[in-house]
Amino acid sequence: MPAQQLADQPALDLLRNRRSVPAAQLQAPGPTLEQLREIVATAIRVPDHGKLTPWRLIAFTGDTGTRYGEALAALHARIDPGVPEAKLAKDRERFAHSPTVLAVIARIDEHHPKIPAQEQLLSAGCLAFHLLLSAQAAGFGAQWLTGWSCYDHDAARLLGLADHERAIAYIHIGSRGVEPPERSRPAVDDVLSAWQG
Repeated sequence: MPAQQLADQPALDLLRNRRSVPAAQLQAPGPTLEQLREIVATAIRVPDHGKLTPWRLIAFTGDTGTRYGEALAALHARIDPGVPEAKLAKDRERFAHSPTVLAVIARIDEHHPKIPAQEQLLSAGCLAFHLLLSAQAAGFGAQWLTGWSCYDHDAARLLGLADHERAIAYIHIGSRGVEPPERSRPAVDDVLSAWQG
């Protein structure tokens, strides 16, 4: 395919213009169930060495994000009784801004005889990023966030995770409140080099 035709493809324009929309700026309406299923069906087409499906998703819609935030705040207060109220408020609000939040759960088999754990984790990371792209392609804004609950054993229990599972991302999806400004990106020559042997 000639370079000019490649440069004109709409898919490349989508990728060139991808930007995260801060979760606090996302608003209703979020995706319908049908739209969400389509976003997920598109996003799960990621590299997956060994066809392990080393990931799954947990959706927060309606008031479930608010309830999860309340549960996280209560957990945080138990773990750290001296935690400032501002941090607890952030816990409560973190999942209430966006109409839809998808928790990306990595399901890692540390002892798989052929597929290294790192490849399984990278597949889950690809899913998180592909969710951002799929949401944008469907006309929504999205942001990938983490936070302390991704790294806390008791928070994992709130999600009902098994011992070999961990939350690696929360993908917030909703309608764009305002278009986020472009941010500076690295120059290609700063990140691309040729092996010299």
